[in-house]
Amino acid sequence: MATLIPRAPPPNPHRHFLLHRPPTLSPQLRLRLPVRRLRLASPVAAIATVTAAVPPDDISQLNNRLRALVRRRGVSSAATSPMDPAQADAYLHMIREQQRLGLRQLRRHAAEPEYERDVGSNAEDEEEGAGRRKGMAARSSLGHRVDPRELEPGEYVVHKKVGVGKFVCISGEDGEDYVFIQYADAMAKLAVDQAARMLYRYNLPHEKKRPRNLSKLNDPSTWEKRRLKGKLAVQKMVVNLMELYLQRMRQRRPPYRKPEAMDQFASEFPYEPTPDQNQAFIDIENDLTERETPMDRLICGDVGFGKTEVAMRAIFIVVSTGYQAMVLAPTVILANQHYDVMSERFSNYPDIKVAIFSGAQSKDEKDELITKITNGHLQIIVGTHALLTERMAYNNLGLLVVDEEQKFGVQQKEKIASFKASIDVLTLSATPIPRTLYLALTGFRDASLMSTPPPERVAVKTYVSAFSRESALSAIKLELKRGGQVFYVVPRIKAIDDVLQFLKDSLPDVPMAIAHGKKVSKNIQLAMEKFSCGEIKILVCTHIIESGIDIPNANTMIVQYAELFGLAQLYQLRGRVGRSGREGFTYLFYTDKSLLSRIAMDRLGAIEEHSDLGQGFHVAEKDMGIRGFGSMFGEQQSGDVANVGIDLFFDMLFDSLSKVDHFRLKPIPYKDVQLDINISPHLSSEYISYLENPVELLNEAAKAAEQDIWNLMQFTEDLRQQYGKEPRDMELLLKKLYVRRMAADLGISRIYPSGKMIIMKTNMNRKVFRLMEETMASETHRNSLSFTGKEIKAELLVNLPDTLLLNWLFHCLADCYAIMPALVRY
Repeated sequence: MATLIPRAPPPNPHRHFLLHRPPTLSPQLRLRLPVRRLRLASPVAAIATVTAAVPPDDISQLNNRLRALVRRRGVSSAATSPMDPAQADAYLHMIREQQRLGLRQLRRHAAEPEYERDVGSNAEDEEEGAGRRKGMAARSSLGHRVDPRELEPGEYVVHKKVGVGKFVCISGEDGEDYVFIQYADAMAKLAVDQAARMLYRYNLPHEKKRPRNLSKLNDPSTWEKRRLKGKLAVQKMVVNLMELYLQRMRQRRPPYRKPEAMDQFASEFPYEPTPDQNQAFIDIENDLTERETPMDRLICGDVGFGKTEVAMRAIFIVVSTGYQAMVLAPTVILANQHYDVMSERFSNYPDIKVAIFSGAQSKDEKDELITKITNGHLQIIVGTHALLTERMAYNNLGLLVVDEEQKFGVQQKEKIASFKASIDVLTLSATPIPRTLYLALTGFRDASLMSTPPPERVAVKTYVSAFSRESALSAIKLELKRGGQVFYVVPRIKAIDDVLQFLKDSLPDVPMAIAHGKKVSKNIQLAMEKFSCGEIKILVCTHIIESGIDIPNANTMIVQYAELFGLAQLYQLRGRVGRSGREGFTYLFYTDKSLLSRIAMDRLGAIEEHSDLGQGFHVAEKDMGIRGFGSMFGEQQSGDVANVGIDLFFDMLFDSLSKVDHFRLKPIPYKDVQLDINISPHLSSEYISYLENPVELLNEAAKAAEQDIWNLMQFTEDLRQQYGKEPRDMELLLKKLYVRRMAADLGISRIYPSGKMIIMKTNMNRKVFRLMEETMASETHRNSLSFTGKEIKAELLVNLPDTLLLNWLFHCLADCYAIMPALVRY
């Protein structure tokens, strides 16, 4: 008898924590169906010959929906085995502790006591809990409610209970101030204190978008539907974060040995480490030598605060144990700087070979380096995104160091993320990207904050004003008079020629040069070398110099058209001056204040406000608030966020994180599901004879259903691929297996009819049921269900015969199954 090989899974079959990737059937569960010559006279054979023309039936529609659910989630495709309940409880406890300590560790102050009390709370009504809690989302710049006094007329706001409106004004009546908000059908009037508890700015991931429409005061149901969509999106995002975190926690690798020469290597550092550096040294050493899970740590610190030394300590531990380390930089300039620093730092250790790999090298040079890397003759490989090429093969890669991750493209970030499943990763950043920052804030990623400046560093004075040629020339002349050099930065290449001509006309005797991304890298390098040795006094450039430029004598930075730069860009840029112990100056010139958007004004105000050293983390946090967290979201998530606005979305997200274990579902074994419906399909004798060995086939079907939903789906699809669409009795048998399988996954242990009622005994809690009910596509199913104690009751209009009852259950449980990606399941 021939063995039917299961079809390959669809393109990009992502696994979800709840809906695992359809695995290849084990040899024991593979269908062993006979390969026979089709008898065209047979009705069954006739069905098989026209399968492609048959419209999708209930089972194929469900299979397609489940696969689409997994693909839309866009999460890791690595399959994992079911988690032991005790292990899952331990991880959930660990996550709650991480959330509780996240802000305390990173922001150096105690977490809000209200938030701590909320973590692990068993309150049934999350809305009441959110109302009582003032906590993190309310008091930090992350997802904060808005003070109505900060609003400007015309700004869009969200009232948590009413929806999207437009702020009109604050006006006093009878000695009390009231907030007036225009909705689609009426004007709302709220006391200021009440508005402060319920209002959020309506920001969107894309700054220029407006809400589709204003909500109606007299039609709260429409807003409630939008809010529920946002709530479900929040819950799915939480589970996605949980999945990524738990997946990483379950990875295992032996701890590295602490090198015997570690103390000697540390003593060779020529500077006195800051307290924050020392703590970061301890953190990464513990990650590598004491933990069995791969490291994924963020080192956040300003330019010049010693992040590279922390990375080199980690590299030393890894390569001393026989592994390789990759150091990834976004630009050739920064890669060259890392190569020079690391070559010098490891020069006393001849067994540790350092090399640089970048797109600027010839093919022969690259081929030679790839051979050495593959053979294990190089221990530290520094380079740009060229290191991520498919041609690159490592001998024994153990550590990836990523510098300034925010400057890599989307595909490069995805490639970086793929490394995290198997090796240790250390990310260095002055201003982390929103997603990285968010994961650190919520405790889903380890982080070390380096905010203590080296003793010789002094804060850079920052001035923000409208541009004038006189002001720019005055700043340049002041720096040149004290023997220094000047960066003159513009946002666009096309502006460079005009600026260069203006400077040459005004300062004809001052040597100057240009540098930008479209110039050949060797020319850029030459300009940098001349600037570094003092031959050039003014460098006119784009933001290409924000990474990797260390010119001790360049202590003035002029940024023209500063309103076109992001907040994080302005902060990296500013870190390029004042590095020699001399006082640095940064001048941020905007074109016309009357033309600035609120966001641009907020950015310039924030960079001026955060002028002290060591503010990179807080600048990134502020930037995430100003930009509305937009770059955290993909296209699908942006649509989810647009339902409620970003600030309310994140308030809901933090609230959901604090109650993550409330949305936990415990599946039960398939064999423990009792389905009390009297259906015993009788297969026709012709179909039985055509199958040749129906008993074995039915046993295989039962085994597939017992394993998981994906094996059952694969069985059904393989059966149809071999024989075409099954007759009605076989379809009923398959539906019975599907109903029991879905019931087991939903924690339903028994299903039985009682008059016009269907009773489903379950272990799910009320929160899970409410969320499941809200996500159901069928209004008929949704309206028929109720939850009492540990039972889900479905009230039908009439008594249904058993076959129709089975069909009803199949569709109802399939509708319920859509909630699975939003639940923590073990």
